[in-house]
Amino acid sequence: MLEVGADAPAFSINDHTGKPVSLGDFAGRSVVLWFYPKADTPG
Repeated sequence: MLEVGADAPAFSINDHTGKPVSLGDFAGRSVVLWFYPKADTPG
C-alpha cells in the first residue's frame, strides 16, 4: 500500500477503448486515479 501523497509506481493499462496507456504518458501533468470495485461485487 502506498502512503498518502506518495508517487504512484509506473504502470500501464488499457483505456476504455482498449488502447494501452502508461502513467508516463502524463509526465508533468496532474493525474487523478480513480479505483472502484468490479460491478456486482461487494465492496
